[in-house]
Amino acid sequence: MEPDLFTAAAEDRQEKEPSSSPLAVRMRPRTLDEVVGQRHLLKPGSPLRRLVGEGSGGPAGPSSVILWGPPGIGKTTLAYVVSQATNKRFVELSAITAGVKEVRAVIDGARRASGGYGKETVLFLDEIHRFSKAQQDSLLPAVENRWVTLVAATTENPYFSIISPLLSRSLLLTLEPLTDDDLRGLLHRALTDERGLGGAVTLPADSEAHLLRIAGGDARRALTALEAGAGSAIANGEGEISLETLQDAVNQAAVKYDRDGDQHYDVASALIKSIRGSDVDAALHYLARMIEAGEDPRFIARRLMISASEDVGLADPGALQTTVAAAQAVAMIGFPEARIILGQATVALALAPKSNAAYLAIDAALADVRAGLAGPVPPHLRDGHYKGAQKLGHGQGYLYPHDLPGGIAAQQYAPDAVHGKRYYEPTRYGAEARYADVVERVRARLRGEQPAPAGEGT
Repeated sequence: MEPDLFTAAAEDRQEKEPSSSPLAVRMRPRTLDEVVGQRHLLKPGSPLRRLVGEGSGGPAGPSSVILWGPPGIGKTTLAYVVSQATNKRFVELSAITAGVKEVRAVIDGARRASGGYGKETVLFLDEIHRFSKAQQDSLLPAVENRWVTLVAATTENPYFSIISPLLSRSLLLTLEPLTDDDLRGLLHRALTDERGLGGAVTLPADSEAHLLRIAGGDARRALTALEAGAGSAIANGEGEISLETLQDAVNQAAVKYDRDGDQHYDVASALIKSIRGSDVDAALHYLARMIEAGEDPRFIARRLMISASEDVGLADPGALQTTVAAAQAVAMIGFPEARIILGQATVALALAPKSNAAYLAIDAALADVRAGLAGPVPPHLRDGHYKGAQKLGHGQGYLYPHDLPGGIAAQQYAPDAVHGKRYYEPTRYGAEARYADVVERVRARLRGEQPAPAGEGT
């Protein structure tokens, strides 16, 4: 494609969006000041401000920017603002449909435009994580030589999905999830702005709350649902978008769930208790209610990690690993795909053998410490490596377990105040049955009541 065609495309986007365009398109910000959320990226003198030419007296803007964040929070919007707020040529590619050939064509056009027309080029590359290593390599010369200003967007962790050479030459900007207040302001603007609904309908509080829930922090989803509800209300001759009209329009019932009230804690409690009770179907029901109501997936993941230790424990030591991996994946991916990961972790916990022995053990130990049952560390366990320690008797008489058969030394480890206390009482469920056998043998050897067979460990 020739440079003048690219320029024409950029100019077309600067024209007023037609009324037939979707609401989310019509309400797309035209300046950085209209962008919803992301205040940490929009401060005066920030890289994005410099990229659009604000604060021109300072250092030049970055040559390459990577925008990382979940869907619907403004990555593409920021790129369009750049295209409208600068005099640079703006070219948009999607890694889903473009390849090396298209990238090279853009770079060649950028070099011609720079030399022949004196115009710099901004290349917006959406879904860059979908590019292979070779495809990402093709961007390096253009970024290195500033033939283009690259603005790339990704929903996946760039440290895993983008090659190191490109990452090191780019400024990574992490976009934060939109808050309910961010989306509320956007909805109010869309209701009254002439680019939006122009005051044709109003939005009652209960309908607004439902919109915020189903949006799940996604601005595009919020505006799409608002448009559907408004269209139904206007077609029915109604001046407001009632909750019933909105539910019919978006085909999504309003879930009774207050993220800041009793429902938040009641449903979360029911989820954990259903897991503890091994009712996998009930657990999935409560998980679905939390997801559908727009609960923060990180909150759900944290509750599952706690359950893995509190309710499953050593009956299935892999449960904690499963939930930690789920939490990491959820943080990288976000909704809607995060529902699959949370569902897998919930099923694994609900069907796992259960034990709260480790949970009870640490609480029992803490109770004794808080009751004053501490006492000095036995002298043979104290640090004996500093000058004068031997004169104090520190470390003397310590038996090194690795030098003994079975790796167990019959000596006192606990302070006198709690010597002989049994905090950990393992169950016979799942993998913990092995621990139950081991702990009794170890305790007997520590007391010197059972010699270790030669060559045998614990």
